Amino acid sequence: MPIKIPDTLPAFDALVHEGVRVMTETAAIRQDIRPLQIALLNLMPNKIKTEVQFARLIGASPLQVELTLVRIGGHKAKNTPEEHLLSFYHTWEEVKHRKFDGFIITGAPVETLPFEEVTYWNEMQQILDWTETNVHSTMNVCWGAMAAIYHFHGVPKHPLKEKAFGVYRHRNLAPASIYLNGFSDDFQVPVSRWTEVRRADIEKVPDLKILMESEDMGVCLVQEDKANRLYMFNHVEYDSTSLADEYFRDVNAGIPIRMPHDYFPHNDDTLTPLNRWRSHAHLLFGNWINEMYQTTTYNLSDIGKDR
Repeated sequence: MPIKIPDTLPAFDALVHEGVRVMTETAAIRQDIRPLQIALLNLMPNKIKTEVQFARLIGASPLQVELTLVRIGGHKAKNTPEEHLLSFYHTWEEVKHRKFDGFIITGAPVETLPFEEVTYWNEMQQILDWTETNVHSTMNVCWGAMAAIYHFHGVPKHPLKEKAFGVYRHRNLAPASIYLNGFSDDFQVPVSRWTEVRRADIEKVPDLKILMESEDMGVCLVQEDKANRLYMFNHVEYDSTSLADEYFRDVNAGIPIRMPHDYFPHNDDTLTPLNRWRSHAHLLFGNWINEMYQTTTYNLSDIGKDR
C-alpha cells in the first residue's frame, strides 16, 4: 500500500521517479481502512531533501500511511522557502490536539550546543512530553535521539574531538528484536555527528536496551519498550550522496573536514559513492511500522490512555 502525501509536495515526483508508490487523497478515500497516521517533526535545514529521505522509507511499507509534516513554531527556517512551509507544514501548536500512531523527530544542526541553549528547547521539551500521551511509537534520529534520551532519562551527550563522519560497520546485538527482523549480523550505517552518547550512561537506565553498536562509533540504536521509543543516533535515512554533499559543502567553504570514512571508492572523492545501507534502512523502518500497526489501537483517540 502506498504512502499518502500531497500531490504537489516536491517529494511526490521524486518518489514516483524512484518507483515508490504514492497515493492521491482521492484514491485513499476509496479504501475502507484506517491509514496509519505518522508525523515527521523536521528539524533539518534542507527540509525538502529530508522529507524525501523519510517518505521513501515510510512509503515502502505494505500498509497505507498518511504523513503529516510538522515544524517548530518558534523557529524560522533559513534554507527552505517560506511558501513551502506554509503550503505543506503544520506547526506543532496546530497539531498538538491530534494523536498519531508514529512520530519521527529528525536531527538538527545544533548538536554542539548544550540542550538548554538551543533557541527552541522549551518547545522541544513540550513536544517530547506530548508524545507520551499523543503518540503510540516514536522514532528519534541523531540530535532528536540525543535530545529525547536526555529529556526522559538524563543521558548526556559528549563532544567528540573530531566529527564522526563516514560509513561504519555495525553489529546486530539483538537478532531476536522485532525491530531488527531480517538484519544481517554485520552491516553498514552512515554517521555524521559532532557528539556521542556512551554505553556506560545508557546502561544506567534499566528500561533502555542497546540494539546496534559500532566498535569505532559506539552506540547506534537503542530501544525503550515501555514507551515504544527508538533512539537512532546515526543516519540510516541518508541518500547515497548525503555525506558527499556535507563534505563538499565544507571543502568549498574552507572549513577543515576530513574525507568521510569508507565512503568514496578507493578514497577518491571524484568517484560516485555506493549505497551500502539502503536495504537495512528499509528493514528498520518496515519493522518499526509493522510493530506499530500490530500494537496501536484502532481508535486514534485511545492512544496514550494506557500510560
